[in-house]
Amino acid sequence: MVIDNNLMLTAMFAFVTALAVSFAATPAVKICAKHFGAVDVPKDNRRMHKVPIPRMGGLAIFLGFIISTSLFGHLTRQTSAILLGAVLIVILGIIDDKMALPPSVKFVGQIAAALIPALNGVDIERFTNPFAEGAYFSLGIFAIPVTVIWIVGLTNAVNFIDGLDGLAVGVSSIASITMFTIAVLVSETYVAIMMAALAGACIGFMPYNMNPAKIFMGDTGSMFLGYILATVSIEGLFKFYAVISFAVPFIMLGLPIFDTAFAIIRRLLKGQSPLQADRGHVHHRLIDMGFDQKQSVAILYVLSAILGLSAVLLTTSGEVKIIILAVTVLLSVIIGLSITAYDQHSEQRHHEEETAQRSAEASEAGKEDGHEKN
Repeated sequence: MVIDNNLMLTAMFAFVTALAVSFAATPAVKICAKHFGAVDVPKDNRRMHKVPIPRMGGLAIFLGFIISTSLFGHLTRQTSAILLGAVLIVILGIIDDKMALPPSVKFVGQIAAALIPALNGVDIERFTNPFAEGAYFSLGIFAIPVTVIWIVGLTNAVNFIDGLDGLAVGVSSIASITMFTIAVLVSETYVAIMMAALAGACIGFMPYNMNPAKIFMGDTGSMFLGYILATVSIEGLFKFYAVISFAVPFIMLGLPIFDTAFAIIRRLLKGQSPLQADRGHVHHRLIDMGFDQKQSVAILYVLSAILGLSAVLLTTSGEVKIIILAVTVLLSVIIGLSITAYDQHSEQRHHEEETAQRSAEASEAGKEDGHEKN
């Protein structure tokens, strides 16, 4: 397997440029966020911070990415459509960070942004058939709807995991590096450049976002990252017609996909709207298990890295493909079931503690009433 040295050099420049722009722009974006009123005030138990913190930091990530991609990337019809949709997503995120848009409005905006690339050649036209080498399933008229579902779904998936300092930006960095590696191995030049730029922009923002965070990326950043990972994965992963290619994007982005799917199922079973926020995401569960923010983020980084490595191996090796896939799925299921079981135990224990506390308060109130009568 021959690695293109020119591609690696260009990717390095794209990475460094995006990192430098993102790192330099973040303090200015922080000031703008404060003046704009895009500040996250802790008002419920889902938030881990105790003091108001500026959000909208994703604008710095976007600037690093767009400048680097414009300088070192190659604008085609497809990449132009991706970038245009990204601009719409960022505008939507900025407005949401300022005034907290209703979920239905955000959903419509995400669909509009997803349609831009989907109608300009960035679509999932077919799925490979894992049971017949060289065969595939053509989606036909369902190509556009499936593409929109994938883009909107992943946009929200990254948004959902943005609940701890440094979590979403770190997971997105790992996913970007994974996709960059795969793109280099299969000589997908412009995909490699875009992923190098995205990884650089994320890493440039991380010093400001790690615990304790000085600024949050907000929906501006989380929706942008999900959107870019979704659209570029269509060009860089779904377009491969290898036997295992269908599984690669789902493994590489397994953490946000798993968390989102679990959240939707959990909310539907409770009779809630799938878009209604709650405190049941995997990072919340790790906190409830006794881990602090840094430990929880580190655990999820390791899991993301394992999934990313598995995705790379699945695209390059032959004999171990099924083994790696089976182990990865098994690992994810075990972790999910363990966290779920512990969460149920914690909820039961919390309910018992509340019941005991109410009984104690009632008893104390009874004693006070007795003293007053005496």
